[in-house]
Order: sequence, then C-alpha cells, then structure tokens
Amino acid sequence: MRRLLLSSTAAALLAAAGTTSALACEPDYTGVTLTATTQTGPYIASALQLAGKGWEEKTCGKVNVVEFPWSELYPKIVTSLTSGEDTFDVVAFAPAWAPDFTDYLSEMPKAMQSGADWEDIAPVYREQLMVWNGKVLSQTMDGDAHTYTYRIDLFENAENQSAFKAKYGYDLAPPKTWKQYLDIAEFFQQPDKGLWGTAEAFRRGGQQFWFLFSHVAGYTSHPDNPGGMFFDPDTMDAQVNNPGWVRGLEEYIRASKLAPPNALNFSFGEVNAAFAGGQVAESIGWGDTGVIAADPKQSKVAGNVGSASLPGSDEIWNYKTKKWDKQAEVVQTSFMAFGGWQAAVPSSSKNQEAAWNYIHFLTSPAVSGQAAITGGTGVNPYRLSHTTNTKLWSKIFSEREAKEYLGAQKDAVTAKNTALDMRLPGYFSYTEILEIELSKALAGEVTPQQALDTVADGWNKLTDEFGRDKQRAAYRSSMGLPAK
Repeated sequence: MRRLLLSSTAAALLAAAGTTSALACEPDYTGVTLTATTQTGPYIASALQLAGKGWEEKTCGKVNVVEFPWSELYPKIVTSLTSGEDTFDVVAFAPAWAPDFTDYLSEMPKAMQSGADWEDIAPVYREQLMVWNGKVLSQTMDGDAHTYTYRIDLFENAENQSAFKAKYGYDLAPPKTWKQYLDIAEFFQQPDKGLWGTAEAFRRGGQQFWFLFSHVAGYTSHPDNPGGMFFDPDTMDAQVNNPGWVRGLEEYIRASKLAPPNALNFSFGEVNAAFAGGQVAESIGWGDTGVIAADPKQSKVAGNVGSASLPGSDEIWNYKTKKWDKQAEVVQTSFMAFGGWQAAVPSSSKNQEAAWNYIHFLTSPAVSGQAAITGGTGVNPYRLSHTTNTKLWSKIFSEREAKEYLGAQKDAVTAKNTALDMRLPGYFSYTEILEIELSKALAGEVTPQQALDTVADGWNKLTDEFGRDKQRAAYRSSMGLPAK
C-alpha cells in the first residue's frame, strides 16, 4: 500500500514540475549519480526519493538515497565530512548540527540566491537558518515551527462554551496565553468520556525538549534582547534556570498531567495519534498534526481540525535586568522547534553542480508544495507560497481548516518575535544534560528549579570545556548576532 502511495505521489511531483519522459534532458546530467543521505524514512527520506524521481526524469541523472537511523545519521555524516571522503553529494541534516558541519560544506551558487524562488523562502530560513557567518551553506527543505491544533467541534459546542465561560470567566477559543492553554486542557480533562486535555511529547529521546522550549520561549524570548533565550550572548552564561525557564517548565509539567495517562511515553508520533484519534481537545507540535488529523483515512476528527499560533505571554523575563517586563499586549512568540531539515552539498563532492541543481528542484515551489501536502514526507511549509496556495491545500482540508492551518503556518514563519532553536558545537552533550533532569522533573523526583539549576551548572561546565570564546562565536552566529 505504501509503495502505491509513493508511486502516485511521484507522479504528482513530476506533474507539478512539468516534466515528461519525452522531454530532452535539461540540464543534462546523463551518467551522473548523486548519493544523498538522511534519516530512515518515510519522513524526509521519502521527500528526497520522490523529488529524485522527478529530477531523474528531468535531467537524466540518478539519485541514490541512503538512509540511516536517527541515532547513526550524525556520526555517519560528520565522519564522511571530516575525513574528506567523497561519500555523499547531498546531506539532509538537523539545523542543530550546522556548527559541526559548516567548515566542510560548499556555498550555495549565487544564481540560486536571487529570483522569485529565492524570495519565496520565508525570511527566517533564508536570512538566518540557511546562513552561517554570512555565507549560505544550506537550503531549508522543511519548515519546523511549533503551532497549536484544536478540535473545532468541541470548542463550538454550545454547552461547552457556556460551561467554560461560567468556570473561567472568558470565552472558549484558541488560547492567547499559556495560562489559557492550561485552562482549556483542564476543562476538557474528562477521562470518563475518553477525552483528555492536551497532548505533547514528554518522552526522553522523543522530541521532549523541543516542547519544553516552546513553553519557555514565550517567557524568555524578549523582543529587546534577541538571542538571549538559552545563553547570555555576551558572556555565554547559561540562562536555563532563570524565572522564565522555571515558569515554562512548571507549565510543561502541568500539561503532562492533563494528557492521556501514558503521555510520559509520548513522542511526536503519539501526539499525532492522540489528536487524530479524538483522545484530546488540543495539542501543540509541528504541522504534521494538522495534515494527519485532516485525513479521514487516518483520523476520527477530520473536518474539525482547527489551527492557531502558539500561545504567548504579556510578561517576559529580562535576563539583563533580572526582572519581569510587563508588555502592553500579549506577545505571540514563534519558536522554530528543530528549525527545519537542511540540505547541503559537501565540499568533497565531485558532483557539486548537479547536487545543487537537485536541491533546487527538491525545494522548488511546485515540488516542495506537493511534498508539504503529502502525509509521510515530514515536509512542513517553509515557503510563503506554501501558506497562500489554498487550492493546493483544499485537497486535504475543508475551506475553514485550510484557512486556519495556513494562517497558523504563515504566522509561525513570519512572526515579529521569533525564537530560534539552539545550535551549538556539542549540541547533543547539552541536550543530554537537559533531558536527564527534565525527566526527573516530570517524574516529580526534583523540583523545576532544582532540575534547571543542575542543567545550568552542566551547561556552563560544558561551555568551558568546549571553549567559551569558541562557543560564544558559534552561538552569536547561530542567532544572527554580530561577532564579538
């Protein structure tokens, strides 16, 4: 069944790209075989494979996609890069690994850095996540910002609306603040009816920390102090145990208690299943949730999938003054969770021109737009055209669902206040320390403050071990701040 799905999708990609076997090879890469690598599919790998079929039809070249389990992908790529071996022509990787890869990647051809296709890429990707020290070294192939998903039928039920307002004093609607998000989860916590409040990833090794980061971003990503969510960008002192982080963790733990009983074992896959299965009233996560939940073949709630921006806050911790700053209104902070898979060409590749041409095809508006609406590719919107082409999305959503989904995705990638994910050399060492303590806090073994104090100590020691000046330079570059 999956083979048939991939085959039909490949045909759609070819049609989207306007290619047929009758056309001459343009450009002609006859005899060229590209080796691309990423994680074991279907997510991301299937997008590379499907685009590969279209590119082969167009150019007469070949694409061989080599897949590795997530745990093996980083060491496989970094070993090939540092050895200088011509192992891979294209690498699709997590943005957090960029600091370890950039010295070994070729720069995107200047011809790709202009024109309509270039301008169509959301600025947060084009100007920040694809750039390192002023050079464009990768191409975003997937948009990864967290958004909010809710059950339209539950929210618009007259009895629910009346009961909610009587209890909380305001109308039942997509939450503007994290407090409202928890109020809604509490209201719909009805296990006797097989319904729980919310779903998030809480499992160690299962995207856990990105969900914490989304809670924290609203309290720590200060509009006046860009790049200060994880570290003080001037000193590299860890900020992970300040009051904004503590509040975010407290509320993340609260959310875990308003989720299905096995939620501490949830990765993002279980979040999608819980929402599509009608178990929860709301959730946060990547755009895959909406796509899966809108599919009648996979979902019990198709036709009732609402979307909105992440909740925010009207007070944000100022790490410079060490005070809460009251805002004139709720600040909607978009968190670029993970940040979106990047595709790049190693400097060691002997097929750089063809490899970049393939990446250009893979990420073109037509081909990437088709991938974005195809369940299983793992591709979420990252182009502005992905969020405005309602005709494209009408294939899977109702008119209202499409309007809300695309609005939420557009807001996520164009928000005025955007928090970038952490990208540092030694990324896994930092997140391992965090996950150990985060799991203890979720289990009630330590308080949020105790957990985060331990993380801060560990992060500061790591930074010293890696070299504080080196880490500061990398962190500032990753956050789009000038060198210091």
